[in-house]
Amino acid sequence: MAKTISAIFLLLIVCVSIVPFLWVFASSFKSNADIMSAAMGFPNGLKFINYKNAFKLAPIDKFYINSIIVTFFGILLNVTFASAAAYVLSRFSFKGARFLTVMLSMGLFIPGAALLQPLFQIISKANLSNSHAGLVIVYSALGLATTLYVMISYFKTIPKELEESAYIEGSGFVNTFFRIILPLTRPALSTAAVIQFLLCWNEFQFALILTSDNNVRTLPIALYYFKSSFASDYGAMFAATILVICPSIIVFILLQKQVVRGLVAGSVKG
Repeated sequence: MAKTISAIFLLLIVCVSIVPFLWVFASSFKSNADIMSAAMGFPNGLKFINYKNAFKLAPIDKFYINSIIVTFFGILLNVTFASAAAYVLSRFSFKGARFLTVMLSMGLFIPGAALLQPLFQIISKANLSNSHAGLVIVYSALGLATTLYVMISYFKTIPKELEESAYIEGSGFVNTFFRIILPLTRPALSTAAVIQFLLCWNEFQFALILTSDNNVRTLPIALYYFKSSFASDYGAMFAATILVICPSIIVFILLQKQVVRGLVAGSVKG
């Protein structure tokens, strides 16, 4: 009985989660008239005119390239520095280590909206507005606390005897970290990379505030082009929405096993 109730509950969660996506996907093949008259109805065939219009109304191809650049370097910068910091904080005891860990972890509780103004001023004074570098730095910082949490939890499951044996054999700190310890954390690295990918790819607020040039703006900003004060092309907007969110869904589906493995392995010590 308990298993049946759990199965029904999980099925409801799946339905609630997937129905909005299916509705947007179906609406992306409808005309604006069909969307307004029969919002919950099925499309009359697969018509890709909305996808063509989406590329005409917004420079989606350019935004795709910008998103790929920002996401790639955002993941690289975040995972590189956060994994190194997590290793030091989880492996070495020094004055202020615990305080530093707590302070860095506080980023998990700070909403992004609260950081808009200070980060805008910092990026502007550093002359990084309207640049890929500005977005990369901001996104790397926003995901730092999450990556630290994932990596610290996983580093604690790795026996310290591995490092001690390496040091006895004459291996240095850097060599031990990159050639022995880091390869063992692939599940955690995959988890952190996927989480950071979702942040970089889907983030809207900072991309809107920190950029105004289409040569720099990322994919979520494309949705801004389909809404005006007088008229809206809902079909093209739904098509653009599918183009924006599909990469995130595909990446998560392909790497979901690694994500779960990294989170589960890091939650149990020993």
